[in-house]
Amino acid sequence: MSDALKHECGIAHIRLLKPLEYYKKKYGTAFYGINKMYLLMEKQHNRGQDGAGFASIKFDVDPGERYISRVRSIEQQPIQDVFSKINNRINEVLENNPALKDDVSLQKKHIPYIGEVMLGHVRYGTFGKNSVESVHPFLRQNNWKHRNLILAGNFNMTNVKDLFNNLVELGQHPKEYTDTITIMEKIGHFLDAQVRKIYKDLKKEGFTKSQCSPLITERIKVGKILKKSSKDWDGGYVIAGMIGHGDSFILRDPAGIRPAFYYKDEEVIVVASERPAIQTAFNLKLDDINEVPPGNALLINKKGELTIKEILKPTERKSCSFERIYFSRGSDADIYKERKELGKLIMPTILKELNYDINNSVFSYIPNTAETSFYGMVESVDNYLINKKTKEILNNKNISKEKIIEVLSERARIEKIAIKDVKLRTFITEDSSRDDLVEHVYDITYGVIKRTDTLVIIDDSIVRGTTLKKSILKMLDRLRPKKIIVVSSAPQIRYPDCYGIDMANLETLIAFKALLALLKDSNQYSVIDKTYKKCKDQESLSDAELINYVQEVYALFTADEISDKITTLLSTDVVNSDVKIIFQSIENLHKACPENLGDWYFTGNYPTNGGNRVVNNAFINFYEGNKKRAY
Repeated sequence: MSDALKHECGIAHIRLLKPLEYYKKKYGTAFYGINKMYLLMEKQHNRGQDGAGFASIKFDVDPGERYISRVRSIEQQPIQDVFSKINNRINEVLENNPALKDDVSLQKKHIPYIGEVMLGHVRYGTFGKNSVESVHPFLRQNNWKHRNLILAGNFNMTNVKDLFNNLVELGQHPKEYTDTITIMEKIGHFLDAQVRKIYKDLKKEGFTKSQCSPLITERIKVGKILKKSSKDWDGGYVIAGMIGHGDSFILRDPAGIRPAFYYKDEEVIVVASERPAIQTAFNLKLDDINEVPPGNALLINKKGELTIKEILKPTERKSCSFERIYFSRGSDADIYKERKELGKLIMPTILKELNYDINNSVFSYIPNTAETSFYGMVESVDNYLINKKTKEILNNKNISKEKIIEVLSERARIEKIAIKDVKLRTFITEDSSRDDLVEHVYDITYGVIKRTDTLVIIDDSIVRGTTLKKSILKMLDRLRPKKIIVVSSAPQIRYPDCYGIDMANLETLIAFKALLALLKDSNQYSVIDKTYKKCKDQESLSDAELINYVQEVYALFTADEISDKITTLLSTDVVNSDVKIIFQSIENLHKACPENLGDWYFTGNYPTNGGNRVVNNAFINFYEGNKKRAY
């Protein structure tokens, strides 16, 4: 039901710890790593459908032989396209060279993509055009092995302007104004500097030029490079990289905003954005997999030694709660429990709105991402009914058998109300025609709702409300219920995000639209002018000095008042049923997700200083009518 969001990305990293011959002997193929990479990426396809990329590094090849391979795609099924290209190339080489079939050393020499270190990425674009040049992994090339850098990540930086200017001050000429380029070039700058220093030191020690190369591999300190590079970063990030000689790293932001997990045994080191991807791909238990600590980096050297090093001092943990509600695969054990709990915790509010009339209520959900919260909601209804039945029976000493059967037969009515027609496409761009098609993306189940029924539909979140207004409510109204209650398992989304989601504008958020309407209704709209001036007066201040003045505007009204106004804005004249929209409370969100307290979407309490600049810029853009990015 919620509007589609472009958000997030996912990473996958594999470091093989045994010679390729080992995997051929044990698993029947030297392409074991490639196969596992496919699984890791496919099991994270929810995190990115705009593009996919794969890169690999081979160890100890002769000069003149290719040791870095990369393939990227923006096709409709980018992951499948990437690995189809890889498989086609492998099969082509094997068909033309039958002698390679059982000779792993020759496979490594002649077949691209096979290697000891691999990095994959699935992409959801946030801003800008979706071209293959925007797809990770990015490659920074050099004739020196140690200065080749391959980078991929799940991140957005709030201070791209500052990072870009820092590069210019260093004397660089960045080719693009993006956070990916600025990060890669910053790391690359300190990588180059360290390699040059080590080379000079080795020459002073009497080594020849050709002798220096393998010794640089032994002396390079990736942790030191990351510490210098990341000093000024502000944002949410998991950044993974490979260096041409074989070192690799994964760095997570100090607040733990973006997720990262890893696993290690004697055969392999694996890193991914989502825990279930590793569990499934390697058939592991939950406890086998560890979380990358915030502010820390996993450092894997060419020898295969894994070190966990603090790069940035961890701040208050603000792992993204919306990540748990909306982004991530629900097959994660903790996320599944949290989503169920969200449904349970909001049920008392729903029951109150229903006046506890279960018999004339029907419970359902839209879309599939809300299914787990729905189970929690139904479980809460069942518990309510059990308590009600128990009291009724115990309080009636002369109750008859028939009455007991009647009491026990009361249960929640659960129906599959909406079915998404995945084949239907809104291919017409003309607005009126397109709106008509949007109404029919979902179909409904007729004949299960009575005129006396209240229909309760739970959604994971309501962001802009467009789909709800133009499609869902009209569709549900065709069932002719007495009342429609739409429940959001997430609180009201009031503020822009700047750490990974395409939500950089305030004016598109239905909660902000409701706020503006309430200000007009109460003759307080002049507050907008005052807030604009406050935001403008802060433009010259440092990020650490900024105040989120938009919070003051929201504080003029209660959450219930904003919810009621959202209901009014989304209810159209063509909807005959009464409509009520209920949102999760902040308190219940924290109860359900106690280890993931990043709630800036809902509260405006950003985990980094740069967040306050973003929300102020977003407000300025709204006031001035600018559609540009807020960061």
